[in-house]
Amino acid sequence: MSITLEQAEQAIAAAKEKASNIDAKMNIAIVDAGANLVAFARMDGAWLGSLDISIKKAKTARFFDMNTGIVGSLSQPGGSLYNIEHSNGGLITFPGGIPIKNKSGEIIGAIGVSGSTVENDHEVAEAGAKTF
Repeated sequence: MSITLEQAEQAIAAAKEKASNIDAKMNIAIVDAGANLVAFARMDGAWLGSLDISIKKAKTARFFDMNTGIVGSLSQPGGSLYNIEHSNGGLITFPGGIPIKNKSGEIIGAIGVSGSTVENDHEVAEAGAKTF
């Protein structure tokens, strides 16, 4: 099973609402179970450079079925995933990417958010991922 466009739009709406509440302008990407882009939103004034980062965060979260911050902690020098960010056409290994699960716990896609601090990016991504 994979995330539908309607579900992806709901996740983006929840993430945009959270971003507005914390006064952040975000790029928000949703990928399906195959890591293909399903939906994307760039809030007015969000950084152009964060567009690609948000998509790569979503893909990274889906490729490894874990939050990108966890991938980042494992990819530090001496870590079990050291240098993994150079694989798969480039990964993003800092917070802001989260797998999306349906009500039965199956991963159906992922969300990636970029445009503020990594703490804010993660908080906004979490709001979108918790839609389900």
